[in-house]
Amino acid sequence: MKVVLLAGGFGTRISEESHLKPKPMIEIGEKPILWHIMKIYSHYGYNDFIICCGYKHYVIKEWFADYYLHNSDIMFDFTEDNKLTVLNTSAVEPWKVTLVDTGLNTMTGGRVKRIQKYVGNEPFMLTYGDGVADINIAELVKFHQSHGKIATLTTVNVGQRFGVIDMGDDNFVQSFREKQDVDSSVVNGGFMVFQPEIFNFIKGDDTVFEKEPLETVANMQQLKAYKHNGFWQCMDTQRDKMHLEELWASGKAPWKMWNN
Repeated sequence: MKVVLLAGGFGTRISEESHLKPKPMIEIGEKPILWHIMKIYSHYGYNDFIICCGYKHYVIKEWFADYYLHNSDIMFDFTEDNKLTVLNTSAVEPWKVTLVDTGLNTMTGGRVKRIQKYVGNEPFMLTYGDGVADINIAELVKFHQSHGKIATLTTVNVGQRFGVIDMGDDNFVQSFREKQDVDSSVVNGGFMVFQPEIFNFIKGDDTVFEKEPLETVANMQQLKAYKHNGFWQCMDTQRDKMHLEELWASGKAPWKMWNN
């Protein structure tokens, strides 16, 4: 199953750094948060990634192009026509990474639609390029396969900064709306799983994925929620980045489930 990562937005809320690079390339512990997210999936054996690029897409492409070089000890021998020898490397990721320029101003749904040909006619996973969690991806996939619906999203409990999801019996998602003072704090945390039928609900570049496509399948009772009660944090602001940096520096980052 392929993993699709949304990495094309402008990241205006963290403009202190996003004016230089795409938000998913902002670093936590000297590695882009995009790398951290990919490591979560890779820990559970999912290593085929499709990255929806947009804003400053060349930064992401160049980072992956140089990944092996930057994670290796190398020797340049200028006496032998600038011969390069790899002495030792830690670049052992078993990844296949497809980088797609999905447009500068394309909405989230449009970005997903543009990578349809790379996904093919098979289920796939999708998440945002700015959020980490200690989520059990194997259990998420098992949950999605068990209910037989078109879509699964992961719900998390956070403070009231985002839109709200209303849920009914049996974890069916009923609606999406703006937060209210009386709301609980269950929101869409990303880490979604879809059947390929989801592409049928995306019209084009102007489609916001979280609006018409998800709202439509929710109304059809084809969207279920996987409840994640553990750690989840998005990097929406500089304050969020500092919090994640502190967790990583402590050696106790909850989302780090992989071995060194």
